[in-house]
Parts: sequence; structure tokens; C-alpha cells
Amino acid sequence: MTTEEGHVAGDEVRPRIRHNDYSPLVPAPIGGWHPEVPVSVIIPAYGGQHRLDLTLASLAAQTYPAHLTEIVIVDDGSVPPLRLPEMRPENTRIVTTADGWGPGHAVNTGVAATDGTVVQRLDADMVLHRDHLEALLRWHHLTDYLVTIGGKRFIEETPVTAAEVYEAVAGDTLTHLFDPEKTIPSTTEMTILRLDGMRGSKNPYHVCTGPTLSLHRTLFLDVGGFDAEVQRGEDTELGYRLAQAGAVFVPDLAARAVHLGLPAQRRDRGATVRTVEPYLAHRVPLRRDLRKERGRHWRVPYVEVVLDVAGASERVTRAAVNAALDGSLPDVAVTLVAPWSALPSGRHPVLTAPGFDLRMLRTGFADDPRVRLAEDVSPSATPVPFRYSGPVDVPLAPETLERMVKTVLDERLGMLVVTFPDGRTATVERTEAVGRALLLARPGEPLSDVIRQTHGVRHSPAEAFWPSAQERPAAPARPAAPQTDMRSAMAGLTEARGRGGRPRGKRSWVRRLRTAIRTRYRIRP
Repeated sequence: MTTEEGHVAGDEVRPRIRHNDYSPLVPAPIGGWHPEVPVSVIIPAYGGQHRLDLTLASLAAQTYPAHLTEIVIVDDGSVPPLRLPEMRPENTRIVTTADGWGPGHAVNTGVAATDGTVVQRLDADMVLHRDHLEALLRWHHLTDYLVTIGGKRFIEETPVTAAEVYEAVAGDTLTHLFDPEKTIPSTTEMTILRLDGMRGSKNPYHVCTGPTLSLHRTLFLDVGGFDAEVQRGEDTELGYRLAQAGAVFVPDLAARAVHLGLPAQRRDRGATVRTVEPYLAHRVPLRRDLRKERGRHWRVPYVEVVLDVAGASERVTRAAVNAALDGSLPDVAVTLVAPWSALPSGRHPVLTAPGFDLRMLRTGFADDPRVRLAEDVSPSATPVPFRYSGPVDVPLAPETLERMVKTVLDERLGMLVVTFPDGRTATVERTEAVGRALLLARPGEPLSDVIRQTHGVRHSPAEAFWPSAQERPAAPARPAAPQTDMRSAMAGLTEARGRGGRPRGKRSWVRRLRTAIRTRYRIRP
């Protein structure tokens, strides 16, 4: 592709895009460039033969070159099985799912059966305008870490034929077949328009809701594809993991489409939202609104606390772990890094074998799901959105972690580094910034240098997040122990004297003891 057809500011293959501001990318004008990248269009389908026929008819009339396009319909257990209609693109076939079900599993099956450079996920009830694929694919000719999202408008299904759809798409008269005045814009499209194409959005993955999106195959495979266990909200969950891997989200409403049938939320909004929430609550920690139950244990934690404990004592390590898990920020997991595999595992003298403290830690935390033992730390915390690393002998204060993460969020930082008086540091990293740095860093280039360019790095003294002595609340005075009170009462009783200074008799002493007990415990006689 020539520079007249589309280019990247700075002429980099992988430009260092700041947050989600993809403005440095200038796509080729539709119809004025020469595509070169093969695309695999994956269509998961369960029944709905007629709608699928209309989708394939619209794909047969696309402006994107047919020799660069393959279409794979993934039949997810339809009864009767789906068939290929006469009106379809040249390179179209059907594969079937096995060992699972659902849209995510079906798309994974389709990706495994294809080899296009770009993967296009498409619903089986979409009718595309003629340049839909071209509009999305032109971005993928610029760089390889984009996720492009097409527009869609909903319409009640009308009795049209595949031949009519093909003619309308080929002649660019689809609006004559489906009246725009009768279509309903999607909430996704409205969000895109309201937020300037998501260029300044803090969480642009929110618009990754399908049913038309595309990305490079390598990016799809690097994040593990769809989570086949997620039956609702699978596109958003995939979008979240793509964001943690450093992807940039580019919605292009020039890629127009008509979605046959009204959105599910119009039919039963309550049930639709409720079926999505449990999946996202466990897998998308940034949805704090779904994690209001402090006592819950979630599949993906909000923050990972990493502590190198190779040379630390059991007492110091336990204090650090307890401080991390008992702070004001819930939803935290701890990773303890040490040479665990070097510890004896067979018969050994328990008291005198090497690594006593580490052995005690290994046993003590073996059954705690919030604590993980690791030999080393992976470059990225994904899918956990934040990672804290600091000295094990400097425990987190109750509000330190929450304050550090809040600073990263409020200032949209990629990394916050705090320095202690002795020169050591503690760091909070935003995983999406680390993910992008791993994509963009040149050999030998520090990731922090890339993060500074794409998300920003802030340095602060540790006292900004650890309370000083003046800020620490004074310990409340402890009430005297009952035993102490009783001893004092007894001492007074033994010294009590009766009239005339004579010592009181035994019965008077017992009476005063009873009075002291009643007074101390407020017992009525």
C-alpha cells in the first residue's frame, strides 16, 4: 500500500499510540487503495438458515477482493444441519463444532480451521453494506495490534430474498431494501459517537461487543482466543483481555451493517443483563460495579501483589502477606517469588534441612487460594489489570495499595514508582501499558521507556502513599484486664479496717468481695 493510500505518522510499522488515540493512523480512502492482506470471516451459527443465506448474499457482493477472502460457517449443532446456499462467496465452507458449544467455542473452532492473516468475526444475521469488510480491513494494513469494530443498526426482519440482498448490496442500494428510518441504532454505536470514536476513552474495550469485529490472527491467538466457558458477553470479555495485551480499539462506522431482528435487551433487558453479569464479574475486574460483595473470591483478582521472599524470614513474609490481603482494597492476590523447587520434598530432617523459613511458608500458604508460589514473575500480570511489586520488609499500610491504584487510574498512568528513603522502590504497573510495551519495545529497550510514551510514568516519594508517624492514628487505650481490677479490689479488701481501726472480720471481708464483683460486672443483688 502506498503512502497516498494510507500511512502511519512517523512511518513506523508499530506506532507508539498514546492510550487509545489512534489519530496517528491514517487509513486509505475506501475504493482508493490496493488490499493485500488475506482475511478469514468466521460466522458462528445455530439454526437460522434464512438469515444466514442473507448474510452470505451480502458477503458475495463485497468490494474486498474475493481471492483474499475465505468464509467459514461454524455450525454449532443446528438441527437440521446448516447448508450452503447457491448465493454465496466463492471460498465458503461449513465446519462443525465438537467438544463444546456456544459462540466463543464456535469462533475458536473456525479460527483453527482457517489461515487468513486477519480474523473477522461476524454474526449469522447481519447484512453488510458492500464496503463493510474493506472499511475494517484497511486499518489492518497499517499495523497489527488493532481491533476494528463495525457499526450496525437493528431492524425488524422483513420478507426479502438472498437475490434481492445481493443486488442491493452490489448496487449500493441497501438503504432501499431496509429503510434507515425504521432502523434502531445500537447502544454501542451511540457510545462510539459520544466518545469521539473511543479515542479518549479510559476503557475502549467496552465497545467490543460484536457482532462484527476484526483483528490480526496473531493477536487473537496470543490472548488465547475466546473463553469457551463464557456463554453471554463473550465479545466484551475477549475485548478486556485484548486491552490487557496492549491492543488499540478502532471503531469505524463507515463499516455499515443491518442486524436482522431487534436487540435482545429490547425483548427482556433484565434477563439479558443478568445473564451477562456473572461471567464479567469473575473475569473483568475493572467492572467494580459487579464486585460489591467484599467477602467474595473472584476468578481474576483486581491487583496482584508480587513479593520476592527468597531471603526473607517467615515472620516478615507473613506480615507482608497479611498487610496486602487485609488492606482497604479488597480483591487482591499475592505471588511469593522464591526458588521453591530447590526445597526438599522427600524424606528430610524437618528441623535442620535447608530453607526452613521457605518450607514453613510453602506449607502455610499451600491451601490459600489468594496466595501463589512462583519461581519467577511473568512479564505481564494479564489478565489482572494491576500489579504491585515492593520490598517484602516494607509492608503495605492499610490504604497504601488503594491510594496507589487510584492515582494510576485518576492520572491514566502506565506506571507509578515510589522511592523509599534507603533508595529502594515499589511499583504499581497497569497491565495494559505493560502489554503494549511488550508489543512495541525494541530489543534491549527498557519497557518503562515505552510505557512513558504510551501511558506515562510518575515518580513519587514513598511518604506520599505510606502514612507518616504524624498521620498514624494513636492506638486506643486498652481497658484494664478484669484480673487486674480484681487484684486491686482484693488488695483494698485485705487492707480494709472496721470501726476503731480494728481489722474487719471474715464475714465483712466476704461481703466486700461480693460487692466488688457486683460492681465490676454490674450484677444486681
